[in-house]
Amino acid sequence: MSTAGLLHPGEMGAAVGAEIRRNGHDVVWCPEGRSARSSRRAQDADLRAVGDLGTMLDQCDVVLSICPPAAAEDVAREVAEAGYRGIFVDANAISPQTLLRVADVVAVGGAEVVDASIIGPPPKPRRNRARLHLSGAPGHLDVVASLVSGTAVQPVRHGDRLGAASAVKMAFASFQKSSRVLAGLAHALADEHGVGEALLEEAELMSGRILAERDFVPNVAARAWRWGPEMAEVADTLRGAGLPPDLAESTAAVLARWHRDRDRGHLSTEDALTHLRT
Repeated sequence: MSTAGLLHPGEMGAAVGAEIRRNGHDVVWCPEGRSARSSRRAQDADLRAVGDLGTMLDQCDVVLSICPPAAAEDVAREVAEAGYRGIFVDANAISPQTLLRVADVVAVGGAEVVDASIIGPPPKPRRNRARLHLSGAPGHLDVVASLVSGTAVQPVRHGDRLGAASAVKMAFASFQKSSRVLAGLAHALADEHGVGEALLEEAELMSGRILAERDFVPNVAARAWRWGPEMAEVADTLRGAGLPPDLAESTAAVLARWHRDRDRGHLSTEDALTHLRT
């Protein structure tokens, strides 16, 4: 049995900690400085409270950082300053660049970092499953994967390159989070013009697998010369409704990267994606 330390038991962190606990491992956390809400979550997850951070870290084979991304580096610094020398799992929604800075910070204290990211809802047995993407030294991945194997948290390995697991989260979030914001913006615009029901009817006819349709990207590139001006008109409509035009304007700017691909029906997916970088 391993002892895992959980930093900042929010909704996702407490749920992951509960799965580790159900898997037969000891899970500890430090109530110091945490809110009453965090305390309730930790208690509901049957996590063991430890008086202070240093005492907690002394007991842990593995420490998991699952906190708001803006706090990730500060949390890593606190752990490093406490002299933690075990496995530090950064499972925050941070960029590969931020993850590498975190790795440098925790290395000062003597810890080894595992890059991790979580995709999915807070896990619950027989209800919600989440995927824990992992990259780092193979032996360390074995330890972390063993904490959750067979639970509602599925470990997914991406080799030994730090930043790979974070990149999966960033790529997924770039679509998933933005698409939800776009949906809100679309409904606000439709409501402004009294056409909300018409928008919902059109939405019911849409494909629900846009992110999975990778091979459709060349079609977008080939049509970018038409879609770009259309997005400029969308931005104008949003502005006229008192709504932010920024996402539409940014979309038009991205579409401009494909200006060379006008009507190129045989463009490969790889070439279309490459042209976004140039």
